[in-house]
Amino acid sequence: MAPFQLAPLAGTLGYDLVFLVIGLGFGAALEISGFGDSRKLAAQFYLREMTVLKVMFTAIVVAAVLIFLSSSLGLLDFSRVWVNPTYLAPGIIGGLIMGVGFIIGGFCPGTSLVAASTLKLDGVFFVVGVFFGVYAFGETVSSFEPFFLSTFMGRFTVPEWLGLPYGVVVVLLVLMALAMFWGAEIAEAYFGAHRAWKDIPLVPHSRVRMAAAGVLVALAALTALVGQPTVDDRWGWIASDGDPQVADREVFVDPAEVVDLKKDLSLRVTVLDVRGEADFNRFHLAGARRIDPNDARDPAFVRTLLGADDNTIVFVMSNGEAASTQAWKDLRAQGVLNLYVIAGGINGWLERYPPSPCVAQKMTGDPGPDSLAWRFVVAVGDRTPSAHPDLPRKEPQPTCTLAANEPAAAETQDHGAPGHGDATAPAYVKKVKLQKKTVAKGGCG
Repeated sequence: MAPFQLAPLAGTLGYDLVFLVIGLGFGAALEISGFGDSRKLAAQFYLREMTVLKVMFTAIVVAAVLIFLSSSLGLLDFSRVWVNPTYLAPGIIGGLIMGVGFIIGGFCPGTSLVAASTLKLDGVFFVVGVFFGVYAFGETVSSFEPFFLSTFMGRFTVPEWLGLPYGVVVVLLVLMALAMFWGAEIAEAYFGAHRAWKDIPLVPHSRVRMAAAGVLVALAALTALVGQPTVDDRWGWIASDGDPQVADREVFVDPAEVVDLKKDLSLRVTVLDVRGEADFNRFHLAGARRIDPNDARDPAFVRTLLGADDNTIVFVMSNGEAASTQAWKDLRAQGVLNLYVIAGGINGWLERYPPSPCVAQKMTGDPGPDSLAWRFVVAVGDRTPSAHPDLPRKEPQPTCTLAANEPAAAETQDHGAPGHGDATAPAYVKKVKLQKKTVAKGGCG
């Protein structure tokens, strides 16, 4: 299923050739469209020559229809397609700066390379300016870095902004593009050819264009009709790989490994707790975030995980493993990387890092599937050393009476170790392997 995994080819001649061919094809398409001529490019801002708008929007709508139709038919996993993260305010300012430069220089960075490759002096001059601008930006970005990284919205798309299905947005995009093409033809006739309004036809005469537009609208409508795949559909695509990972317990990580990873300041460890509010209030890991199991299917929530840095590791946990395993499947099906389940859940965690007996004691017998196996005297939340064993400490625990005739006892717990006062670090098999997103981007910039 597309997109195809090219990471195994990284560092090889074949890997370089793939992107070389794509780059040459893109450059050839720009040159054939006339984008190596700064006069043609700048003329669009004066409504005399609208080739840029027509070519670029044709590419946009055709790509949108093919991408989301392929996704609807199960030929493409859109969650694996790179979408530039949105930084709204700096994006707007950067777009305005680039637009002004486009008007003044007649090129964008991509088209300037096309012009320079054909030895056009204005293209060469613009490329030199691009390199100077890149250098100046790199030397000064630290002075405005807070603004540069502000208004982060992650992997944000128009359908999510409008709250509409992807297929409906594709139909609206195609209709908008066709309306713009129609307006562009009229603008070229009036401002470019200086024809009188009465001599400008309002209905296109080209049957080929009308047929192409009809096909595009029909394919967009089919995309909306079929709809995008569900989370269950997406899991079906990867179940052949995912089910063995669950069965072989490759994704179940020992609590001790989680503790060690939380000590690593180069990593961001996120713990998602899918239990109910009552159990979460009784006890949860320090820094854990409680979510409803349905949140694992919420596109808005998943978008925050997809936009996380490569050094982020996400752990899912429940009382046992059933609910957390299902949440892992839902999130993994939607493309979340560096995702694991805490082995044994809260029950297993408390086995590894037991609380003081006056806080909680383990129940006898089977508590039931994915139920809390510990009886808490009080709801402690994360206000107990068991919730944050990544912070080594030696402090006396509260004195409590274990039985009617048993004397009170005070214990000292060192949570850098598996038990009370045990200085031996817990042994475990390392499971976490940090994956980095493979990004292959393109475009005018």
